[in-house]
Amino acid sequence: MIYRCLALGLIAALGGCSSIIEGRSQQIQVNTNPPGAMCRLDREGQTIATISPTPGSAYIEKTKHDITVVCDKEGYQQATYLNHSGAAGATFGNIVLGGGIGWAIDSATGSDNKYDGVVNITLPPI
Repeated sequence: MIYRCLALGLIAALGGCSSIIEGRSQQIQVNTNPPGAMCRLDREGQTIATISPTPGSAYIEKTKHDITVVCDKEGYQQATYLNHSGAAGATFGNIVLGGGIGWAIDSATGSDNKYDGVVNITLPPI
């Protein structure tokens, strides 16, 4: 009986492991060639952050939806980068150790997702 209680307590403690390890937000660094561009980060048709001038970074909330990075600079063509939302590393351990409870918590908060932390974009000259 004691082992069963300890096991249940351990599973409950591991629930939301990605939330604890990787958090619900993430910093994205945007570098452009040439530097000095204005970039916006769009998700589901809404701008969630602006970086001006580049290089620079923005702190964003993680979700299961991809982010489109759109950069402009006078004398250069607009350039875009699709930053896919992928599974965070702690998600797999959470599923194995914490079962469905931990994964459900992380999925609801977005903690089981992550984006590329560094984005490099080249703007072609006009």
